Amino acid sequence: MSAHFPHSVSTDSISTDSKDSMKALIYTKSGAVDIVDRPEPTIQAPTDAIVRMLHASICGTDLHILKGDVPSIQPGVVLGHEGVGVVEALGDSVKGLQVGDRVVISCMTCCGACRFCQRGMPSHCEDGGWVLGNRLDGTQAEYVRVPHATLSLHRLHDSLDSRAAVTLSDALPTGLECGVLSANVQPGASVVIVGAGPVGMAALLAARLYTPSLIVMVDLDASRLAMARNLGANHTVNSSAPDAKDRLLSLTQGQGYDSVIEAVGIPATFTFCQELVAIGGRIANVGVHGTKVDLHLEKLWDRNISIHMSLCNATSTPRLLQLAESGMLDLSALVTHHFPFPEAATAYDTFKAASVHGALKVALDFIHD
Repeated sequence: MSAHFPHSVSTDSISTDSKDSMKALIYTKSGAVDIVDRPEPTIQAPTDAIVRMLHASICGTDLHILKGDVPSIQPGVVLGHEGVGVVEALGDSVKGLQVGDRVVISCMTCCGACRFCQRGMPSHCEDGGWVLGNRLDGTQAEYVRVPHATLSLHRLHDSLDSRAAVTLSDALPTGLECGVLSANVQPGASVVIVGAGPVGMAALLAARLYTPSLIVMVDLDASRLAMARNLGANHTVNSSAPDAKDRLLSLTQGQGYDSVIEAVGIPATFTFCQELVAIGGRIANVGVHGTKVDLHLEKLWDRNISIHMSLCNATSTPRLLQLAESGMLDLSALVTHHFPFPEAATAYDTFKAASVHGALKVALDFIHD
């Protein structure tokens, strides 16, 4: 996700004449989650869609909310901005979709008309951006209202698994856009990814599409490093090792890396990335930084490097869908754990202790298969 937090928050506006209720997951003042009864959402604008959820997933941003790191979001909002579902109802202005379509819900709502959407930055959409699970009730419920559905929903091909496709809501677009493209990964180049969480792994999968000659994954967790090797990393390095920096640089004959992707979001890892970048290279910051980070210009000013940071715009989702449909992108590896929706509290506990459970993406299932 991103560190872009709106200044005002309200839960979703739902018609009071709805007689049907649904189960929805909210966060409480105590920082816990709870499943409650809520009225089913209804069409509020001609650009809306109502989606019956099949699978939702938990994002690191949801944990930030639970910890109180996003004070603009008030307790009681339905969490979640990722998921796959079936279109149940459509506003009159929605184009290209039909009731019954299986769809991926974009993490960024895109109106398509404002100055930011016109510039390819839906993350800053003046009537959208990150609204689900933030300003509006989100995807961790049996039904969700999706504004600006024409550009914010993507039809899912019959060949693709619904649960695995939740990674197309946020993790894979973030890994590609904020990681691989921002780091300017090129054929034959060298890439290091610092952080083997869900987005770091997504960046690994996306980087392989650009055929670099060397991809190295860095993390503290041995099980995640093993998974990175299974997903195609040429080498892995545990950053707790005293000689981690020397080992990493030796893989490039001391030259450093053409593309450095920071996918953790703490000062130490960003500093580490500055030490690994090659002359003429690029650092892409993907992690969400909540504290001050040092930029060592005294060491970098003459090395012709670039540092790029951005929010996920999810404009790459149609391209990623095509790659998945063609078999060039395997979606199955990132969702490691899934729970029936009534066990959502256990799912959150598992994701909070991801290293203990060997978890990457954790899904909530509204169907049983």
